[in-house]
Amino acid sequence: MLADKTKAFVLLDRYVETILRRPWLVIALATLFMLAAATGARFITVANDYRVLFKEDNPYRIALEALESTYSTFDRALIAVEPREGSIFTREALGAIEELTENAWETPHSSRVDSLTNYTHSRAEGDDLIIEPLVENASELEDADLARIRKIALDSADLPDRLVSRDERVGGLAITFVLPENLDAAVIDIGEHLDTVLESARAKYPDITFYLTGDVIFHRAFADATRKDVETLVPLVFLVIVCLTVVLLRSFLGALAVVAVILFPVLTTLGFAGWLRVEFSPANSGVPAMIMVIAIADAVHIVTSALLEMKRGQETKAAIAESLRHNAWPAFLTAVTTAIGFLTLNASDSPPFHVLGNCMAF
Repeated sequence: MLADKTKAFVLLDRYVETILRRPWLVIALATLFMLAAATGARFITVANDYRVLFKEDNPYRIALEALESTYSTFDRALIAVEPREGSIFTREALGAIEELTENAWETPHSSRVDSLTNYTHSRAEGDDLIIEPLVENASELEDADLARIRKIALDSADLPDRLVSRDERVGGLAITFVLPENLDAAVIDIGEHLDTVLESARAKYPDITFYLTGDVIFHRAFADATRKDVETLVPLVFLVIVCLTVVLLRSFLGALAVVAVILFPVLTTLGFAGWLRVEFSPANSGVPAMIMVIAIADAVHIVTSALLEMKRGQETKAAIAESLRHNAWPAFLTAVTTAIGFLTLNASDSPPFHVLGNCMAF
């Protein structure tokens, strides 16, 4: 046992000596490796489908897909319209729904629009059977017309609790889509179109509140949440780490070393994920931030030990060598045990956690 420990320390000394003998060569090789790996980051994709949270053989996912193949998919969006005061059965509110219904037909990949205003209503006049939309030219309706529309809507079997609330406060329209194989692009196109439509409606009808929900919108929100984490949370974590490191270490070079140790594994891991064509989702979008936290733990130990040795009078290289001798083995053991812990996420039923575990272990 003692011989094994002695051999390990000899190898460690040789490792430290090699690094300090040619530091710029080591930095250059590490940088080249990092850059080569990081180029793969361009292949990372963001999931737009919440079903990625379930394996393809998950019984609940299989049941849902069987239901959709038998009947129809649930690719819909719902726009709810709520006047801030009063009933939905007013000229302004019905006019807003009527206008939204017309614009909804122009939504990319839309196949059907059902609304409170275009609900097909039939009535008899003498010997004639007239079939027409429930609401036409809402702005020109008389009070008697509004009362008639209200009665028909609330008495129908299809509209209450679907496209109009029983308390008459909310009405709406449902848009059904036929989505192509390229779900990501389609969801973005649909979301952008509906955002534009609702932005115009909110400006035209300031006394009405508009809500947007549905499966297709949830798909987009799923991807938006991932992008938001990557674009805001990761830079924020990095900025906090850099600021605290500069303040606590009181050494620009020490802080620079810590930042380098953080950036290298983050960029390398994201590149590794890209080369493997990994798909990120809200379940694993925190990978970069988590890597930073783990990386700084080792980096701070090594840098602070080196700075302490330098304050005691040691030369720079000797201080670094001493710091590495004291911290390399503990840091290695910590890294290995942490990697093993993350690899256990491969036992999860949710595939995104496999990505999380494997990226962190790498």
